[in-house]
Amino acid sequence: MNLSPCSIFTPVITLMLLLEVRAMAAAAASSHPYCGPLPGSDVDKVQFAMNLEFLEAEYFLYGSMGKGLDKFAPYLTNGGPPPVGGQKADLDELGFHIIQEFAYEEIDHLRAINETVGGIPRPLLNISKENFANIFDQAVGYKLDPPFDAYANTINYYLASYLLPYVGLVGYVGAEPYLVNFTTKGLVASLLGVESGQDAVIRALLYERGHLKVPPYDLTVAEFTDKLSQLRNRLAMCGVKDEGVVVPTELGAAGKTETNVLSAGKNSLSYRRNPQEILRIVYGTGDEHVPGGFYPHGGNGRIASSFL
Repeated sequence: MNLSPCSIFTPVITLMLLLEVRAMAAAAASSHPYCGPLPGSDVDKVQFAMNLEFLEAEYFLYGSMGKGLDKFAPYLTNGGPPPVGGQKADLDELGFHIIQEFAYEEIDHLRAINETVGGIPRPLLNISKENFANIFDQAVGYKLDPPFDAYANTINYYLASYLLPYVGLVGYVGAEPYLVNFTTKGLVASLLGVESGQDAVIRALLYERGHLKVPPYDLTVAEFTDKLSQLRNRLAMCGVKDEGVVVPTELGAAGKTETNVLSAGKNSLSYRRNPQEILRIVYGTGDEHVPGGFYPHGGNGRIASSFL
């Protein structure tokens, strides 16, 4: 059945409200000491990205196969501790094959970085359902009852996955202009291509179900994506660089569509974030100096460690 997206969805928030959110984020950005690029070598920047690659690898490996890097590629952990709370998700057949592919891609990404610039130890990661539940509570502004369970079913797992590749891809877009070496530029461009693809697949799967309520909550899939994106904008404090899978038409591609399968800004160009913004998001604290969230002890590598 071929249905027009606009015949299915209405914007999850009004244009006026979204513009208000953007204004608040801009005000927060102007009050924060720094939103620009950080000094560091090409190696530092690529190794910073490994923190995100470890997170994605462990979440996708556990979600699809119930085991992590210690089972599939232990040497890539570089001696870092095993993650907390990973478990096999109750995925349908399509979801299993997609997430399993993502998992093996993340192993390859870690291998490529190790071989090109050298690796860092895997940081301690919290991928427990309780941690995801806390993030979803932050996003909606109240405690969900029952708590959100990222591993309970395919839709929940896709929604939790919405939190991961996008943060990595905007980090790669942010790093690329400041790289010097041809080899590292090529590596980051190639990593960015696959991370963007993963995010697009997740967003398309969620958009397809955007009008459906997420049991047992009184929120649709699209509304959850909007709230998660707003949370990331608030935590990063450097303006709006994140949008849900449905937006008001005025903010869609060329101002012509509510569909927002690919998150992008003016002229449909990718948003970019710098390391401090990413740490504020993945720590869940809004402060790159205060670990938490997915990284209870903080990230590894020179850039992440410099804030601790």
